[in-house]
Amino acid sequence: MTQHFFNRDISWLSFNHRVLEEAKDDSLPLFERIKFMAIYSNNLDEFYKVRVAEYRNAAADPQSFPDIPDAEKTLEKINSIVAKHWLDFSQILKESILPQMHLNGLILHYKSYPTHPSHLKFIREFFDTELTPYVQPVLLNKGTRTFLRDNRLYLAIKLFKKTKNEESKKYRKPRYALIKLPTSDAPRFVELPKADNQHHIVFLDDVIRYNLQELFPGFDVVGSWGIKLARDADLGIEDEFGGDLIERIKENLAKRKIGKPAGFLHDRNIPVDLLHYLQDTFDINSNELVATGSYLNSHDFFTFPTHHTPHLVWNAPKAILPFELEEAGSMFEAIKRKERVLHYPYHSFKYVIQFLHEAATDPKVEEIKLTQYRVANNSEVVSALIAAAHNNKKVTVFVEVKARFDEENNIYFAQQMERAGIKIIYSIPGLKVHAKMALVLRRANGVRKRSFAYLSTGNFNEKTARLYTDHGFFTCNDEYLDDMENVFKYLSNQRTKPHLNKLLVTKINLRKNIMDRINREIELAKTGKKGYILLKMNGIQNKNLINKLYEASRAGVKIDLIVRGICCLVPDKSYSRNIRVLRLVDSYLEHPRIWVFGNDGQKEMFLSSADWLNRNINRRIETAFPIENDDLKNEILDILEMQLNDNVKVRRIDANLNNILDPSDRPPLRAQVSTYKYLLEKDEAIREKHEQKSETKPTKE
Repeated sequence: MTQHFFNRDISWLSFNHRVLEEAKDDSLPLFERIKFMAIYSNNLDEFYKVRVAEYRNAAADPQSFPDIPDAEKTLEKINSIVAKHWLDFSQILKESILPQMHLNGLILHYKSYPTHPSHLKFIREFFDTELTPYVQPVLLNKGTRTFLRDNRLYLAIKLFKKTKNEESKKYRKPRYALIKLPTSDAPRFVELPKADNQHHIVFLDDVIRYNLQELFPGFDVVGSWGIKLARDADLGIEDEFGGDLIERIKENLAKRKIGKPAGFLHDRNIPVDLLHYLQDTFDINSNELVATGSYLNSHDFFTFPTHHTPHLVWNAPKAILPFELEEAGSMFEAIKRKERVLHYPYHSFKYVIQFLHEAATDPKVEEIKLTQYRVANNSEVVSALIAAAHNNKKVTVFVEVKARFDEENNIYFAQQMERAGIKIIYSIPGLKVHAKMALVLRRANGVRKRSFAYLSTGNFNEKTARLYTDHGFFTCNDEYLDDMENVFKYLSNQRTKPHLNKLLVTKINLRKNIMDRINREIELAKTGKKGYILLKMNGIQNKNLINKLYEASRAGVKIDLIVRGICCLVPDKSYSRNIRVLRLVDSYLEHPRIWVFGNDGQKEMFLSSADWLNRNINRRIETAFPIENDDLKNEILDILEMQLNDNVKVRRIDANLNNILDPSDRPPLRAQVSTYKYLLEKDEAIREKHEQKSETKPTKE
């Protein structure tokens, strides 16, 4: 039986379109919808700089990329899909977002200039006083030497040399010019004086368009159209096995800005002659052209002015401060009482910071070990580790300097920590360390005493912990601690593989353990018992693991997948008839990896840093850790159950990669809203129970 797989990048485009669909949801606050338009655009920029760039390299040199067959055809398909999505983007903006703005007293002038005299006067003066020093028009000629900077906005302009002779106008040849929009020196959205009790806003692009004739006094300007070039962002260090890795990264970071073209995005209405001229001038191939809307770099909608209408902004509910953690005062004391799982961003991330600060000041703590993949700017995590080093703790941090787009940030913090006396272990050549672990070791006379560990599905990043959903696990169980010590030894020296009792680690025991558990569910189904698997991840790509799920489906194992992004598994086929694939996109980015195996009613659960993408399974160090405490396991299962039953934000993926909202006669259930309510009510019940105990506790007379 032939089994099929979705192309990973075509499936990712389906996810990004689902992000765009959120901008159509008029039940959301207006600026929340605009935020999703910005996310869609930002995602697409990165996609072109990374994934599309790789396809272009494969198309140019197929022998060097045997894992990417038919690169040219896939590129054509990608560009065709993206062009259709941009039509949806423009339609949503024009027919839904802009009218809703208007109803709320906001006028964003779209493809038109304001008509109010005060606005036109303001635009002229703003251009003269604020923009003129930064606007440098370039008239393109044969042999023009100019360079399109990565991801920067330009106006491509068509114009004719002025002449008073009406007859000669017929024979004028068009000229072409470029202007780089000064978005680093001026806001993308320019606020105009209030008029008619409404707030008027204009694109920076149109401020410059309105003044083009002033920039080209000897020409008749026909029009201008937005363009930008996305360049290859690959640093070429994935398989770097020798030399100074840090220096190589620093050198290549500079090259990222001048990488090969990955996509030439342009206003779909640009004249054909101008487009061809730009192709010839900048050596742009036709398969690099991507037709988009009139205004590019829509990620700038992140900066859209909201201060006039704050009621249109979505305000996240206040993070829960769990009563038991607050009452304990000490994270160490709270963990000694029982294992803990925090669910971000519903719970505050401050307890991770508190955990590290407590480790930094506890006199019994001798050593702290931690993995760092992505951290926030002005990282409190790094500050806590530096404080520990200043308190004479032995601190070791494994820093993954190959984390794409965070290389510079990670190198900066690594060097800052090194100066404080922290031992930094840099990237393992050929691998990325993606595991999320912190180990706090307390010793007396060389013997380990009660120590503590933190394992997570997400990064040590207090900023993204307010935006992404993740789960963080605190324990002082010696079996976890032993395994983590062994894993950290392995990160320092890969010549010996560690013995592990609890943790699953890629390159050591993870794949085999996954396969064994799927096989167990297959055997249960074959003997007439219930086989069940529930997997939640950001992406599923690995064909060996997908084939195993197909095998389980054919054997009668019921499989629920909650996959946010890439999904190469094809549902609704004869070999996948027992597999349901769901996608949850909502205000928080769903980031956890959770694996649940039915085990004949005795469910096994693992939380993990690993998706089932090839890179995670084959080229990264990832961890998965079991949740064995029944209360914690049931709490996470309750959250997963809400997601499986969400009939507001969840979509089912069909065999054609469509995001389907299945009809439901049940009351609306929005998992993220319900999860917050569930955790809040649970914490309030714990608080009330504690207060009742305090009230009934006998007192001495």
